[in-house]
Amino acid sequence: MTQSWIPATFYRGGTSKGVFFHARHLPKTRVEIDPILLAVIGTPDPYGRQLNGMGGGISSLSKAVIIGPPTHPDADVDYTFIQLAVDRPMTDWSGNCGNLSSVVGPYAVDEGLVKVADGDATVRFHQTNTKKIIHARFRVEGGKAVVEGDLEIGGVAGSGAPVRLDFVNPGGATTGKLLPTGNVVDKVTLDDGRSFDMSLVDASHPTVFLRASDVGLTGTESPDAIEADGDLMSLLDRLRRRAGVMMGLGETPEQVTLMSPRIAMVAEAKPFMGIDRVMNDANFDIATRMLSMERAHRAVPLASSLCLAVACRIEGTLPNLLSRPLAVGSPIRLGNPSGILSLGADVRHDGGWIADSAGVYRTSRRLMQGEVAVPTRLLQV
Repeated sequence: MTQSWIPATFYRGGTSKGVFFHARHLPKTRVEIDPILLAVIGTPDPYGRQLNGMGGGISSLSKAVIIGPPTHPDADVDYTFIQLAVDRPMTDWSGNCGNLSSVVGPYAVDEGLVKVADGDATVRFHQTNTKKIIHARFRVEGGKAVVEGDLEIGGVAGSGAPVRLDFVNPGGATTGKLLPTGNVVDKVTLDDGRSFDMSLVDASHPTVFLRASDVGLTGTESPDAIEADGDLMSLLDRLRRRAGVMMGLGETPEQVTLMSPRIAMVAEAKPFMGIDRVMNDANFDIATRMLSMERAHRAVPLASSLCLAVACRIEGTLPNLLSRPLAVGSPIRLGNPSGILSLGADVRHDGGWIADSAGVYRTSRRLMQGEVAVPTRLLQV
């Protein structure tokens, strides 16, 4: 087998990593692009490690991004996200990665796609998967995005320069509706007759919220403990798929994709053991444990965290009922396996619930640049 080389850049954004491409360096159609991305990331890998590619064996490290010219009048660049499964040859173009969104602005500046002056810069990008606009604000020095700084985020060693992300009008990112069923709480019923209260919300990424106590959890469990319970993981996936049908994301549970919706268990704040210390419940407002691509997330997928922050502001949802009372304009602090994440969400009721914006600070860093190898046959389609 001969290999060919494609220009690419490898980045960490928040608690995720991914391979970034210029659109001009890839074919035009998804049917041509998918095999290339699978080869780059090392999917499928029945051993779950992706040793033959750039992936890291878990959903947060099995990602790709394509940056291209803007197709929206309010954007400087287009940003397309692709989630890849680990153990099967599957790509999902249906949603966004909030963590890798923190890379798009710095990448666009560093690559010369957007010209900005030194100082505080803003890059507007069109998230093509969700058809939403995101603004990234960050510092620029010498024509390049600043990397070093004192912002620490849970799950990432060290610190970095802050990147503020503002998700404009995040409601209905995939389904077209902030509350796809029109309800703040729905009954989700399985084939065996068991019913569970769940809040189905679509802001930044469609996510279904379930009381942790309803599946025998406290909201303090580690990801490893959750994954070790095969019956629990099976139950959560069945609930997720059934809720996905109710949200219009598939006609049958089997047609609901691995990526959308995600499922999150929520609970009142309680002390828990994070990666390196005990998290005091006085320091956060709500606890959550989230699943992504059939795995318990080691931190939280950022797009679904933004959805949770929005849900906390919608009266009557399960996150709203389980959260500490929130003052207008105050941050919403999420207790998660890696620590505490603070987010902002501006939500109002005007004939229905409307999410005007959701925001968060992240850090990002370019880890490597150059060319990535793919089998030459994939470029000869």
